[in-house]
Amino acid sequence: MRIGVALMALLAGIRVAGAETCGPDKLGTARVVEVGTQGGLEVGLKTYARTIPLADHEVILTFDDGPAVKTTREILDALADQCVRATFFDIGRNVDGLPQIARREVLDGHTVAHHTWSHPQPTLRYLPGGDLAARADVLKGMIAVEKAAYGQTFPDGEPKDLKDLTLHTPWFRFPGFADTQDLRDWFAANNVGIFGVDLWASDWIRMTPEEELKLVMGRLDSLGKGMLLLHDNHQWTADMVPMLLTELKAKGYRIVHMVPGPGTGPTVPAPKGWFSETERVIGALRPRLEKSAAKAGDGPIQVKPAPLE
Repeated sequence: MRIGVALMALLAGIRVAGAETCGPDKLGTARVVEVGTQGGLEVGLKTYARTIPLADHEVILTFDDGPAVKTTREILDALADQCVRATFFDIGRNVDGLPQIARREVLDGHTVAHHTWSHPQPTLRYLPGGDLAARADVLKGMIAVEKAAYGQTFPDGEPKDLKDLTLHTPWFRFPGFADTQDLRDWFAANNVGIFGVDLWASDWIRMTPEEELKLVMGRLDSLGKGMLLLHDNHQWTADMVPMLLTELKAKGYRIVHMVPGPGTGPTVPAPKGWFSETERVIGALRPRLEKSAAKAGDGPIQVKPAPLE
């Protein structure tokens, strides 16, 4: 079931109103790119050898692990103040408990995608029960997001398989970027795109907002562009986002907003010499992850990337 006519009209009204109230003093959203996932898609240079094409000083903002009661609202307020659109990869369990925030993300014009039901530890790759258990957690999370964010109903019962579920945004991000070949094939067969990231804020590590801003801008200035990962469930990130938007504006960066589209891509290949940094990190952490699999739990785990740029 697609978004109802009333919700579509409301979304259109919000976009028009936003365009009228965004003056030159605001960062704004410079352009929108439609990203198709027909036959599968894998993007984000930290993990995959292709990414979304961006011009110099273009940035895509993405947020994981929400919604959270306080911090997600604060981030949404900051984005609205600067007329910026982002993509939220929401945890199903969280939207199930906070459906009003997930719906606000959509109504504010953001794209809401998928990040499992429980953000299982120690990642989907090392989940007890293997890929079957991982598929079940993914599907449950997707259904929760569809219901809470997009208002989809299932009068004939909730789907038991991904092929029977119509997704408004058929995008998924792996917790910890720890994919498996089985899950990658499953997503591709069902036209679901996998989104890694080009650069991250490392905000799973507690730091001051000023430290986080310095880290993010240093990495962004070094790359010149990219898809950025932040987490909307951390207070230090919520406090940092207004400063980040101000700094992006001051340095001439432009926001690109991703929305679902037809076909596949667009994508561009990684530069010469590319390698998967996340695979190197996951490989280094493998003993820890395998050990923790025996006592698996839910929720994000703190993982320090190596090396820090």
